[in-house]
Amino acid sequence: MKFVRFIMKNSALANVPKHIEHFSKFSPSPLSMKQFLDFGSTNACEKTSFVFLRQELPVRLSNIMKEINLLPDRLRTTPSVQMVQSWYVQSLMELLEFLEKSPEDHSVLAEFVETLVNIRNRHNDVVPTMAQGVIEYKEAFAQDPLTNQNIQYFLDRFYMSRISIRMLINQHTLVFDGATNPLHPNTIGSIDPHCHVTEVVKDAFESAKMLCDQYYLSSPDLLLQELNINQRNQPISIVYVPSHLYHMLFELFKNAMRATIENHSEGANLPPIEVMVAIGGEDLSIKMSDRGGGVPFRKIENLFSYMYSTAPTPQLSQKHRTPLAGFGYGLPISRLYAKYFQGDLQLYSMEGYGTDAVIHLKALSTDSVERLPVYNKTALRNYTVSQGADDWCVPSKEPLDLAVFRLAK
Repeated sequence: MKFVRFIMKNSALANVPKHIEHFSKFSPSPLSMKQFLDFGSTNACEKTSFVFLRQELPVRLSNIMKEINLLPDRLRTTPSVQMVQSWYVQSLMELLEFLEKSPEDHSVLAEFVETLVNIRNRHNDVVPTMAQGVIEYKEAFAQDPLTNQNIQYFLDRFYMSRISIRMLINQHTLVFDGATNPLHPNTIGSIDPHCHVTEVVKDAFESAKMLCDQYYLSSPDLLLQELNINQRNQPISIVYVPSHLYHMLFELFKNAMRATIENHSEGANLPPIEVMVAIGGEDLSIKMSDRGGGVPFRKIENLFSYMYSTAPTPQLSQKHRTPLAGFGYGLPISRLYAKYFQGDLQLYSMEGYGTDAVIHLKALSTDSVERLPVYNKTALRNYTVSQGADDWCVPSKEPLDLAVFRLAK
């Protein structure tokens, strides 16, 4: 019996490239926050969700798996990236087993939920493992700007794909597991129809403050304001995923606290971190301002680069990491969370003074539509583009010697 299972597993593995080729020909189907909400609250049908996900999840997995194969060989063949690739192959194989199964069978639906939970757990460490792969690559090989650009392009799309896959899995498993979250009884899966933004701001601040107090023995205070032009004197709430918003804010608070403390002498009065939350007809914006000394303008984009970190490189096995630093992935992934539902995260810094971080989100659930990577010829070109000559003058580091241009007398 074991031998038969071994033969069947190897046969399925051999067909994986064909399945990836097949499903990558389809574009992912982006959903709006309103669609997630409506389906989970009024039309929640487990059979419909099952039929959609058994097709959609392989499409999303296959699209990004095609791009993994376009990575530079030196990165793709690192042990960590190979491990991540094996997780994606295994998850795809498990999902494909449901293509021919009947949604009318309750045992199939229960098995599908269990499979989704297993897939989610398997992919829990995808971010640090892929980050470890990049570190392995950087330590072994010299870097060049073109390769770094390709890796940046890929990781933005890879992590965005991961966010979207987890969103689909979380919605299905949370809505159809038959239980409600006692701490958040009104949530629809992972979505809160009335997400009170300032409450999430306070939660993220308190968590970052606790870490900061543990490590630096002090922390700046919070000065929080909100402006609701739609409903004066009413707290601002939107349809959103609180965990996504918390992730972004927690990261920004950590950075702001670290910069504030390291830019002020010990025992000095720390200036507060100021947060303004404002909502209009289209956008909800959260501005966080610190007095942490700022960052030079030329380094701003580096802060969103996966190939750049100001902190010491951690190892996956480290148990005692610096609590306010890590792989340097906090900001780029926070920006992806903002962009996932058509928002953004931007930094505006004044070197010598401080930094403003602004999160832009859509105020309307109909405008909050998933932003998903799709594998096509345009994506392919981004991996095959060659380094051309710059079409702008590059200033020399040495001052120009005008003496050579003097006319002979």
